[in-house]
Amino acid sequence: MVSKHNPSGNKKRSPLSIFVVIALCGFFYILGAWQRSGFGKGDSIALEVTKQTDCNIFTNLSFETHHNDVEIVEPSKPKARVFKPCDVKYTDYTPCQEQDRAMKFPRDNMIYRERHCPPEEEKLHCLVPAPKGYMTPFEWPKSRDYVHYANVPHKSLTVEKAVQNWVQFKGNVFKFPGGGTMFPQGADAYIDELASVIPIADGSVRTALDTGCGVASWGAYMLKRNVLAMSFAPRDNHEAQVQFALERGVPAVIGVLGSINLPYPSRAFDMAQCSRCLIPWTANDGMYLMEVDRVLRPGGYWVLSGPPINWKTYYQVWKRSKEDLKAEQRKIEELAERLCWEKKYEKGDIAIFRKKVNDKSCHRNSANICKPRDADDVWYKKMETCVTPFPKVSSASEVAGGELKKFPARLFAVPPRIAKGLVEGVSAESYQEDNKLWKKHVNAYKRINRLIGTARYRNMMDMNAGLGGFAAALESPKSWVMNVVPTIAKNTLGVVYERGLIGIYHDWCEGFSTYPRTYDLIHANGVFSLYQNKCSFEDILLEMDRILRPEGAIIFRDDVDVLNKVRKIAGGMRWDTKMNDHEDGPLVPEKILVAVKQYWVGSKGNSTSDE
Repeated sequence: MVSKHNPSGNKKRSPLSIFVVIALCGFFYILGAWQRSGFGKGDSIALEVTKQTDCNIFTNLSFETHHNDVEIVEPSKPKARVFKPCDVKYTDYTPCQEQDRAMKFPRDNMIYRERHCPPEEEKLHCLVPAPKGYMTPFEWPKSRDYVHYANVPHKSLTVEKAVQNWVQFKGNVFKFPGGGTMFPQGADAYIDELASVIPIADGSVRTALDTGCGVASWGAYMLKRNVLAMSFAPRDNHEAQVQFALERGVPAVIGVLGSINLPYPSRAFDMAQCSRCLIPWTANDGMYLMEVDRVLRPGGYWVLSGPPINWKTYYQVWKRSKEDLKAEQRKIEELAERLCWEKKYEKGDIAIFRKKVNDKSCHRNSANICKPRDADDVWYKKMETCVTPFPKVSSASEVAGGELKKFPARLFAVPPRIAKGLVEGVSAESYQEDNKLWKKHVNAYKRINRLIGTARYRNMMDMNAGLGGFAAALESPKSWVMNVVPTIAKNTLGVVYERGLIGIYHDWCEGFSTYPRTYDLIHANGVFSLYQNKCSFEDILLEMDRILRPEGAIIFRDDVDVLNKVRKIAGGMRWDTKMNDHEDGPLVPEKILVAVKQYWVGSKGNSTSDE
């Protein structure tokens, strides 16, 4: 009979069957937990994959299959825009130093030669063409002496500076004999005279500043003495002088001593020189000399050759009175004394001053000292007529700001700014770790592109230099690196200079102070993550294209999502691109995007040629 409480008639479950069910559940629970702990066979394989440091070992892994910009993912966004070439009249376009815009600004204090960038509506959104017949520059050191005429087709300097031996035109090349206005017989003899007073040979002098550099022959010949000179000159009637310098493989930028600070940190240079640079050193109560003092390291040297030095010989040639020139030299020497400089040498056309190592023996008027401020915060800041104070010292022999080792030892020694805790978040230990990391990164780059580290890439740029690790890992006479510290990044440029490297402040929302086609390789580490929501990626990439030489290379290192955006824009820019995994393997979200600019030149009618 069926019970009313058990209508199905099922028997009551036995205790044994209940126990079996519970035991099976427990077994499978323990098995699952063991697998998730990482000791299962499948997880050991996965763990082994992640341990691999060479992303090329697993040839069946393809980054593109995992990170493609396809319409299914972003159906609302259009395909990559194809950028057209600019008109050939823009072959030498320098966005922030264009002549037409410059003439709208005052000429007082050279304001019209300073940076004046175009507003958004006037920016070019096209690819700046190379001139017809453009050729890959000669490799260093031949490039120091020869430049293809087709690359910089401007002959005016061969006429204007013929007597001074700047540059000669021969056949289809320019020849640079190494002369200058104050050293028409060559830079070597001039540098030898400087070296009789300044310790150039032993590594004490590594970084130098050439104000009003011409075609940078002084900087070119300092390179063989292991001195890196930062040369600058305005874009003026001396056509293409900075362009010639860079085409020769010599560091240089378009710049001028005007109304705003130079884009370099305080205490950056071991020496500075003016070789008939025609800068009015006594104007504005000595403001320009005070700016040189700001960037000159304690114990550094300043060289003045040209007016008013040796005025007794040249006053008639210079068409100035003896009294005027004598008064000018006396005023310069008075200014030098106020800056705590000593005159160490004067003979013939050359005078050499040395900045004291600290202010213990200086007699300064306190009213003339700059008010407390960050002497490295200089981007678009007005130059002031005041003296930058020395860092404090505890003894008369201590070097203000810290003593530097001789080069090359200083390249990897802990820089004084870091040792003294002046760079927030950077310790001696983290600095050394950064050096190890960049040696590892650069080795990975060399595996991707075997030409890195050879003379093929002479002029290099690091767009976000940090502590200078990329440049330090690549240090070689075959190449040099312009270390750019973005104005919105941590201010580390002082550290870069203390390592014996050179660089500049810059905002990548604007055009860089150089001519088109002046860099062989550009490194962009974290640049686009840094500038997200700051300005257009398109504008930054077009500027990179402008300054990169045909067949030059770019290395991007950034988050994969950022690089996919970059790659989409680059798809319309006549670049060949390839995405690479991080050197620690495919699971790392940071990737390396490599691009090579295709060879093409402009021609009339806005058409182009790749011949």
